[in-house]
Amino acid sequence: MATAPVARVRTVDWLDKMLNGGLPKGTWTVITGGPGVGKSVLTILIAGGNLKTMPIIYVTTESSLRDVVRQAGLFGLDLGNAVSLHDILTGKANAGESNMMVIDLFSLYRQYRELIRGDGGRKPSRALSIEVLKSAVSRALGELGLLEGNGRITGEVLLIVDSMTAFWADKPALARALSYGLRQSLYGPNLTVIMTSQYAPTTAMSFGFGLEHVADGVIHMWMDDVEAVKEVRRWLIIKKMRLTSHYSKAVRFNITEKGIIPLEPSLGEVNQGP
Repeated sequence: MATAPVARVRTVDWLDKMLNGGLPKGTWTVITGGPGVGKSVLTILIAGGNLKTMPIIYVTTESSLRDVVRQAGLFGLDLGNAVSLHDILTGKANAGESNMMVIDLFSLYRQYRELIRGDGGRKPSRALSIEVLKSAVSRALGELGLLEGNGRITGEVLLIVDSMTAFWADKPALARALSYGLRQSLYGPNLTVIMTSQYAPTTAMSFGFGLEHVADGVIHMWMDDVEAVKEVRRWLIIKKMRLTSHYSKAVRFNITEKGIIPLEPSLGEVNQGP
């Protein structure tokens, strides 16, 4: 009996080739690496590449909606119709005007205040908490018309969280448990999730242990020691990816105005697969 082909979510062209067609839909992928390696750039490129094919919820803990739109513009991506959850909740925007909703710091703080004022339930201790994140994402899904009353997600949706590290900065030992909790509350075959996770440049270890174990896929990005090599050398490798074969070697890349461009091996070599 033949197996059905795996539905995919596109990333960038050369990474899709490394993934044998893209990220399997319905999976959770974490992009790990230290500061400056290109994690946020990659998530913005992925968001821009999927904007016309599926609704996107983009959570950013370091930028505002305006910053995300401006950075996308540097790579020729037009996110001008993207709206923030904050603007929707304050009546400044309409969810029907865009296929992309940004949950920025302003949105998270507003959702935090609503949870604090609400009746019943445990109150979150801070705005950048998993409780607030889950609540904000559910609110965004509802505003996009993608959430039924029983909590089931309807329709395909791409959720990007940049970065998860901020949500357990005060309790890194609980990172794995918090990650499981988030996945259990948002799990569904229609939801594809891409998260970033910060690595410490001094130890090359993640801030909070366990997210990689929860994820279906791990894409790791890093930079050679600039003092040793006297230049910026960025690399990417797919450490694991369920439901698909993938290229198993590291690929060096540059970040240019055209996006993230591979340098070695060549695209032809990448296309040969594992």
